[in-house]
Amino acid sequence: MEELTIPTTEKNTVVRDWSLKTQKEKGDSLAERCIANLPEYVTVNVHQNNLEDLVWIWNQWDSDTRGIFAERYGDIANLIAVNIDEHVIQAMIRFWDPAYQCFTFNQEDMTPTIEEYAALLRVGNVQPYKIYVKEPKPMTFKKKLMRLTDMTDTWAEKQIKKKNETICIPWSSLRDLVLNHPDMLKKVNLFALAIYGLVIFPKVLGHLEVAVVDFFERLKQGINPAPAILAETFRSLSSCRRKGEGRFIGCAQLLNVWILSHFWKVERILFHMFSKTFSPLEAYLKKEWPKEVTEQHWVSVFQNLRAEDITWRAPWIRPSVLLYRVGDQDWVSLLELWGGVGYAPLLVQRVRDTAKSWKKVHLMELALYADTLTQDYDLWRKQRVNSQQISSTNYTVQNPFSEETPSELEMARQEFEREKAKMSRDLSALQEENYQLKIDI
Repeated sequence: MEELTIPTTEKNTVVRDWSLKTQKEKGDSLAERCIANLPEYVTVNVHQNNLEDLVWIWNQWDSDTRGIFAERYGDIANLIAVNIDEHVIQAMIRFWDPAYQCFTFNQEDMTPTIEEYAALLRVGNVQPYKIYVKEPKPMTFKKKLMRLTDMTDTWAEKQIKKKNETICIPWSSLRDLVLNHPDMLKKVNLFALAIYGLVIFPKVLGHLEVAVVDFFERLKQGINPAPAILAETFRSLSSCRRKGEGRFIGCAQLLNVWILSHFWKVERILFHMFSKTFSPLEAYLKKEWPKEVTEQHWVSVFQNLRAEDITWRAPWIRPSVLLYRVGDQDWVSLLELWGGVGYAPLLVQRVRDTAKSWKKVHLMELALYADTLTQDYDLWRKQRVNSQQISSTNYTVQNPFSEETPSELEMARQEFEREKAKMSRDLSALQEENYQLKIDI
């Protein structure tokens, strides 16, 4: 019998105190040698698969077939319609900090969360804290293909290829089945597999890799795909940033939607955004976004980013709690799709330990951004080791989301709001300190 996951939810202030205490006792808990001077210049390939076939197939399906697909796989089909802004992705990677696993935009730290990616995907029938764990001795790739496609041993044998030491199957082989398979459910399943292999985990262009097939097979067991997607995104970001080059093989579509959504400011959240039928990806696709913005312009935007330029909670995010650690660890461990699980006993044990830690998850009640900052955080943020070496710009750049350059009066108002927010944080810190003194007395 599978062991149940035990969730524990804490107040935001409790978690903040725990975080402060843990940081003072243990420091930043960085792995040895993880801090290194990163290359100043980063040239990353964000080339993606051609998705015209997927778009054409989706457009040919009737509403009933699309409904069956959405019921099984959520909103992942919307990813094929997301236009990737390569300039914004390339600019973002310059600001990725591999040591802290976050983007360091000026004085603001940002990172995608499991809750945000899960909200975008809207995959139903999943257990939120059940993660993908690669089996040490999985079924052979050929047998999995036969089971997924209902094709013969001979057919499966012919389709399996090897690209750069990676075992995979060409998309062209699956495309014919998606178009012509007599079983509608098989068509739907294979189309979903294609999206996972070509869009979400695009490791080998034009092909679906064996690990993706294994991951896809496990979806029917109720695993949450978001942690694995996030893990591969972080791994690829860190690899590209450390080398200063390479190809980004995380899900560029989700990363693109995530960052632009944090520039998506609304005066008031509409009620329908909290409906179970609301689709953040559909809403994103209907909205007009800045076009023809150069990479250097995005670099300047991120380099000069201020708290008031962004929204800390995307308008479509609904969760009231946030996962902040698992098991007895002080962080959230993520397992990737790729790795030598079957080759090193110590690695196998580490994977098992990580999987076990997810049986006890610690959640934090979300609070307003202004309520989560303390003077201690600001001080730590300034003293933190910063390995970023990006040439500074000596000119003022306009935020591409601003309709016009603000007037002197507007800039003065914004400066006043910043000072007001800072004073509010200082007052909150003093009140908290006073409260602690009363407790001590």
